[in-house]
This record gives sequence, structure tokens and C-alpha cells, in this order.
Amino acid sequence: MNTKPAAQQPTPQPTPQTTSQPTPPSVAVIGLGNLGRALAAAFLDHGHRTTVWNRSPAKADDLVARGANRAATAAEAIAAADLVIVCVLDYDNVREVLTPAADALRGRTLINVTSGTPEPARELADWATAQGAEYLDGAVYAVPQTIGTPDAFVLYSGSSAVFETYRPQLDLLGAPTFVGTDPGLASLYDVALLSGMYGMFAGFFQSVAVADSARIKATDITSLLVPWLNGAAAALPGFAAEIDSGDYTTETSNLDINTVGLANILTATKAQGIGVDLLAPLQTLFERQLAQGHGSKSLSRAIESLRTRH
Repeated sequence: MNTKPAAQQPTPQPTPQTTSQPTPPSVAVIGLGNLGRALAAAFLDHGHRTTVWNRSPAKADDLVARGANRAATAAEAIAAADLVIVCVLDYDNVREVLTPAADALRGRTLINVTSGTPEPARELADWATAQGAEYLDGAVYAVPQTIGTPDAFVLYSGSSAVFETYRPQLDLLGAPTFVGTDPGLASLYDVALLSGMYGMFAGFFQSVAVADSARIKATDITSLLVPWLNGAAAALPGFAAEIDSGDYTTETSNLDINTVGLANILTATKAQGIGVDLLAPLQTLFERQLAQGHGSKSLSRAIESLRTRH
């Protein structure tokens, strides 16, 4: 009898599984100013085949050195990509660049992040759709060096399907928010947000001018102004809630108090020999509300003197 142990059979090894990653969409960036170059670099950094075009070809040199393809024309750039990003000076420039390349747009997705206003955005969306392209409008809130970081965000409007399809690519640029299917909405949000910014700048310039009249340095007054404005900004969500609800009842900062306070500021400012052109319109809004009998209401009710609906 053979007592030799039977040879052990080799343990079957698992068959290696091959996983195929989907190829990321190809991208074209048209317009290589500071922001356009930052957008193209973000796509390159994440492995997208990226084609670039600019009227001044030398603007593409650094990107080409990093692996981008340089197109000879805008039409060539569009034809090379699934997703086309346009970032030029204004909407007139967008039309100048895209009109000769209209045939190349069919079947492409066009995302325009050029700064503009609502009506031209709607017109461009209609034109792009007529060329057989899908369209999304965008407003970028970032300086170029913050593209792709948590400090950047971008508002989009237009095709919700485009937003969902290309959401992974939009995430590469900054936190994306879809604000509606009307292509002009991103621009309208942009006008609203920038109005708040420029209003802040107006107050800053007024503050510095008053300080300067007493030989107080701009840096000295600003070191006090910034924390004061940060604290004041905390009141804005409460004001916004009052405006949305239409209930302006308050026991604190009403229009009576603020109208007197701002009048004193304007009087003192004039006494220092400083103009009041930046703040006088706000006093006019306050006084209009007082004339209508709303002095006991919240300061936020001044919005009712601006609204197109009442």
C-alpha cells in the first residue's frame, strides 16, 4: 500500500481584475488671460486632454510646455474637445471669436465664464443652441491663483443637464452652484453680488476721505474699519429674513434712528470739506420711507424704495 501523502494541489489564485477608468472628457479653453490660463491649468493637472487657443499665441506657451495642445484657430480648438470653456473680455469678444467657428460647435458643450449681463447671456445661449451646442453660463468668484481651491466658487445657469453631466469637471475649478435654467441668472447673481462689493468700496472710500481730512492715515482708520464692518455684516442675514418676510417690525435699529444718525454723519462730513455724493443717496432712501410713515420700522425697509414690486 502506498502511504506517501498525495501531492497538494496548488491553491487557485484569483484572476486579476482589470478596471477601466472612463476617459475624462476632452476640454478646450478659449481665451488665455490670467483666469483662462488658470482654468486650463486646472484641467491639465487632473489629466484632461486640454486644447488651448488665444488670439496672442504666446499666451499658451506655458500651458503647452505642461502638455496642452495649441490650436491654430478657435474652430480647431472647439473641434478637438467635448467641453468648450470660453473666458474672454466681454460678450462682444465671445461673439467675435465664436461666430467664425459656429460650424464646429454642433454637438459640443459650451460653458461661457466671461463676465457680462443677463440679456447678452440669454442671447448667446439662444445663438449657441441654434448652432447645435448645449450652453451653460458661469460667473466665477475667484482670483486666478485660487482656482481649484476652497476659496473659489462659481455660479452657473442654463442647461441643468450640462451642469449634472460635467459636474466633476466643474468641481475642479471651484465649488459649483446651479442657480437656475434661465441662462441670464448667473449674470444677475453676479450683478447683485458685485453691487454689494462696490457698495462696501464706496463706504471705504468715504471713510478714508473723512479720516484723511484730519490727517489720519488710511491704514490707521482701516485697521479699525475692517473689524467694525465684519461685525456689521452679521446683521445682514437678519435683514434678509425681514425683507423676504415683509415684516419690518423692530425694537432696535429703526429708520428714525438711522435717518438722524446718517444726517449727522453727512453734516460732519461736509464740515470737514468732504463731498457726500457716495452716502447722500442712502439718506434719500431713508427720508422717503419716513415720509411714508415707516420711521418705526427696521432699517432694512429702505429696500422698499428700490424694489420694482411693492
